[in-house]
Amino acid sequence: MGRAQGFETELAVRAAREVFWRDGYAEASVPALERATGLNRSSIYHAFGSKRGLFDAAVQSYLDEVVRPRLRPLVADDVAPGALVEYLTGLRAALARADEVQGTSGCLLVNTSGSPIAADDAVRRTVADYRAELRAALRRGVVARRPDATPADADRLADVCTALVISAFTLVRVDPPSALHCLDTAVDVLDH
Repeated sequence: MGRAQGFETELAVRAAREVFWRDGYAEASVPALERATGLNRSSIYHAFGSKRGLFDAAVQSYLDEVVRPRLRPLVADDVAPGALVEYLTGLRAALARADEVQGTSGCLLVNTSGSPIAADDAVRRTVADYRAELRAALRRGVVARRPDATPADADRLADVCTALVISAFTLVRVDPPSALHCLDTAVDVLDH
């Protein structure tokens, strides 16, 4: 009979998520994950199978607790005309907070896409699916904001907004003012 788990999985995953988000998969050492989660190596491996298993759980947590709640107004049955601008300004506010991981590290999945682990097929699919989910949500916001736009114009605006959001996530680590400018530009583009 196995020993009962003596920790809350969700709390451990959230703590590990912060380490992966800030440091990346390759640079997130097991000792750093132990310190963050309060678990020892054997508990991490018993609960998640490996560092990679913990990373996969952290990515799912990121999607469920960070990404999808922010996108929820854009995927609702009735998307409000201001939903996309609210998303962009809310994201801008989050990236402007230099005392929080999103303000210093951008997006866990965008960061992952530029790291060696992105060569893994499952990781590549997860990042591609995230980008598609983001773009589809932003397109719904474009259509709500600009109901008179042709499908081609809605696609173009969704592509531009998606590119600017991803640019902001990338730039916030090295040039926060430019990251914020990307989001301001996305708002401006919507109404021109």
